[in-house]
Amino acid sequence: MSEFDGFATRDVEVDGARIRCHVGGTGSPVLLLHGYPQNAYMWAKVGPALADEHTVVAADLRGYGASTVTTGDDDVATYSFRAMAHDQLQVMRTLGFDRFAVVGHDRGARVAHRLALDEPDAVDRLAVLDIVPTLDMWRTVSKESAAAYWHWYFLTTAEPFPERLIGADPDFFFETCVETWGATRLADLDAGMLDRYRADWRQPTMVHASCQDYRAAATVDLEHDRVDVQRRVDAPTLVLWGAEGRIARLFDVPDLWGRRCRDVRCEQLPGGHFFVDQHPERTVEALRPFLRGG
Repeated sequence: MSEFDGFATRDVEVDGARIRCHVGGTGSPVLLLHGYPQNAYMWAKVGPALADEHTVVAADLRGYGASTVTTGDDDVATYSFRAMAHDQLQVMRTLGFDRFAVVGHDRGARVAHRLALDEPDAVDRLAVLDIVPTLDMWRTVSKESAAAYWHWYFLTTAEPFPERLIGADPDFFFETCVETWGATRLADLDAGMLDRYRADWRQPTMVHASCQDYRAAATVDLEHDRVDVQRRVDAPTLVLWGAEGRIARLFDVPDLWGRRCRDVRCEQLPGGHFFVDQHPERTVEALRPFLRGG
């Protein structure tokens, strides 16, 4: 299944962007944010399962999937986590939600972390999946981490170098990301989901947006995080990661998040970086009690 069964699709106008989201269910609101190199359809099996207890909003980040940037595309600050967090805050307010839980994977988790810092009154629960804080990714660079997360460095290079190389064979680039730093076999992922992801990577606008995202992470986001390094997330926080992935082999995940959040709980799940796609039922089992307030 690669569709959001029973969900409505909305396009929400925000400052400088148009955000595509899928909305379904009833109950307390939960915002789901995807990561790289994916789109909101990574939640197509998780969202409907949570919708029996929650109003679920699964959104594409600006420039990804069906979300578009309408102004400022040449400025990397347009793709900062702060800008993306503000997008999602506006989406939720437009939908009628002033306070909500947010669950993010990969880039979406970084947006969620920034949203919880910038708008603590809006975020009542935070779940970050398979990341460590952005500042720690840069501060603890080693030969091993640089080799594992090569795309962090490649994508930050000046335009149009990475855009042209990716555009020459976008399917190969996407599949290489999944199987190398993603530590996930393509055969373990839903074929329909893979088709949706590949279709996005064939769009030069999304390739460019994703490069701008990583350029912002190495500049604007880094400065924001340095300013806020002593701040801690007030909302209860759940940290999940894949047992076969690279993040826990290279970082002390519970320790790093314990320094950034006042109330944090951690759990390792089966799978690699893309464990949500690999094990959606297990992901729901981990999220459900946390989102209930347990």
